[in-house]
Amino acid sequence: AAGIGFEQYAQPQVRQVFAAAARTLSQQQSSSSSSVLLGRRSFSKTSADTMSARVALLLAGSGVYDGTELTEGVSCLVHLSRSGADVKMFAPDKPQMHVINHTNGEEMKGEERNVLVESARIARGDVTSLDECRADDFDAIVVPGGFGAAKNLCDYAVKGADMTVDPLVEKTIQDFSAKNKVIGLSCIAPVIAARVLPGVKLTVGGEEEGSEQWPYAGTAGACVAMGATHETKEYDGVCVDEEMKVVTAPAYMYAGKPHEIDDSLKAMIDTVMKLATEGK
Repeated sequence: AAGIGFEQYAQPQVRQVFAAAARTLSQQQSSSSSSVLLGRRSFSKTSADTMSARVALLLAGSGVYDGTELTEGVSCLVHLSRSGADVKMFAPDKPQMHVINHTNGEEMKGEERNVLVESARIARGDVTSLDECRADDFDAIVVPGGFGAAKNLCDYAVKGADMTVDPLVEKTIQDFSAKNKVIGLSCIAPVIAARVLPGVKLTVGGEEEGSEQWPYAGTAGACVAMGATHETKEYDGVCVDEEMKVVTAPAYMYAGKPHEIDDSLKAMIDTVMKLATEGK
């Protein structure tokens, strides 16, 4: 660890990461003189005098096919940060439904991963088990999309409109709603609101099945079947249920380019922050 300022990293987790990296380098018998810096770094909190809202970000793993969609997760973080939000990340401490090889979309039989552990890849290690999330501590909660939302937070991916929601996720969303906190969901995640918030108004984008632009348009019908009201929106549109304070955006329900998805998430986060800071 010489030359990388190891002594200044006092956290036990960081020391373990450095030690593991050193062992790996030793095992590889690398002759390179360059150093690799690996470690945990928390997202800095906004000072009290500039903080505009406290936001919980609920992750579902790491990777579009079995976790949180990375562009969506990172876009939410960037726009929350730019808005001055104090963000704390959470994830359920439970096994993923399964693990997908992202190079070919096939299930990796026999491999198991933990949702909380995988979410730490997005959170740079600074993620907390969802059972410690309290609605009273926040002004809003945001749930990015990705198949993890439909596999690990609920089972929509396999049951469609007959889906159930993870009990802890259901309790968390209902607690935020009961306390009149803002709830933001993108991509496939609005199906969770459709199930646990009866009569909610939301969007998952387009409704025309078979459309190349909206490959998951059938989700709109599933949300309606669960009792929600669906509003058709363009990729950068936002649906706001003002009574329930639920904000939804299509994101990668639309077959768009990364910057278009970022535009979608920015529109959602801007609206979430506007509602969350009203009266502050």
